[in-house]
Amino acid sequence: MAITDIPEYAHLTEVEIEALGAELDAIRADIEADRGERDARYLRNTIRFQRGLELAGRALIFGSSKRSMWWAGAGALGVAKIVENMELGHNVMHGQWDWMNDPEVHSTSWEWDNTGPSAHWKHTHNFIHHKYTNVLGMDDDVGYGLLRVTRDQRWRPFNLGNLVYNTVLALFFEYGVAAQHLELGKKRKTPEAREQFRNDLADVGKKVGKQVAKDYVVYPALVAGTAGRSVGVGRAYRKALTANLTGNLIRNVWTNAVIFCGHFPDGAEKFTKQDIDSETRGEWYLRQMLGSANFRCGPALAFMSGNLSYQIEHHIFPDLPSNRLAEISIRVQTLCEKYDLPYTTGSFPVQYAKSWRTIAKLSLPNKYLRATADDAPETASERRFKQGLPEGARLVAAIDPETGRRRGLRSAIRALRRRGRGAHISATRTEMPAQQRRAA
Repeated sequence: MAITDIPEYAHLTEVEIEALGAELDAIRADIEADRGERDARYLRNTIRFQRGLELAGRALIFGSSKRSMWWAGAGALGVAKIVENMELGHNVMHGQWDWMNDPEVHSTSWEWDNTGPSAHWKHTHNFIHHKYTNVLGMDDDVGYGLLRVTRDQRWRPFNLGNLVYNTVLALFFEYGVAAQHLELGKKRKTPEAREQFRNDLADVGKKVGKQVAKDYVVYPALVAGTAGRSVGVGRAYRKALTANLTGNLIRNVWTNAVIFCGHFPDGAEKFTKQDIDSETRGEWYLRQMLGSANFRCGPALAFMSGNLSYQIEHHIFPDLPSNRLAEISIRVQTLCEKYDLPYTTGSFPVQYAKSWRTIAKLSLPNKYLRATADDAPETASERRFKQGLPEGARLVAAIDPETGRRRGLRSAIRALRRRGRGAHISATRTEMPAQQRRAA
């Protein structure tokens, strides 16, 4: 069931993990020492672009007399909301720009264009999700309490609706974000807990009310009051309201897609609670690397994803500026080569399709699925490689006698793929040199 021993699954010793951690610390130190004017300029330009695009979108909606102009305005507004939420809101609230000491772009003062209060999001995301990434029972982002995304989650008849639930979640993702912090299914046994829930619910209600009023009452009324003479008050109001609704839907669906590509495609592993409390910094780094996935893209798609196309690097360094993740990724891939660790990536359509495939498959009971909880595409465990080894043996990396290269987790995964499902149970053992198999 999931990964219980992260160092063993990765085929790394404690010394090797600490060495990996030290090399990642060095990357952090290099980026922190190099932050400066070009980074600040990138952020300022992003803010100008986002605000200009939003203004242009609203102007097009305001003066739209043709359907094409309306679509252009709604589309521009949707893209502006994506940039505000992902490249600005998400990253600013991670503290990526706190080093500038600018109150306008500081994590403590930013409130995003979203129904979820920023203070709530910073707790559920920055603290809970990034500290306990993909740890079952601790990270609420593993299925959001709604979806079954690993066979380690017990199947219930409710899960038959997996595809429907994710469709609704994608369309109204901002409301899912708003509700996540409330933990609606949690029992609150003490008066203090119930009082905290009431306060949190009031905060969400205020933020939702503010967003609904802005998008669906105030702005449409403003448009109707000024442009209504030419096209009719009711028609102008409906145009503005539906354009805002379309912009929000565009933002919600895109955000859901990007996030799912980083957390639910094949290779983004899940973990048990075992040893999490005592994990070292190096082990935390390793868990982020194994539990995240990237998608390949150019600069434009990276920007539109808030640079979460580099989800692995973001999880390793959540508070480093997003515009640096592309260069960091080159160094992280080099480390993956050195330690023979997988670097999970793929095209955007493929990663997103894999996420939906997992959601579809796991709507069914395990008896209808081929793989086991230890060797499924969407998650695995160290048992995936241990069948056929002596009782109590630990997985260790080998050194290829011909090339002198390390052969650990990534080599073992490749061996399984080559051999095909069904013949994989002794893959790790046969991949090790005979001398090392005897030592194991």
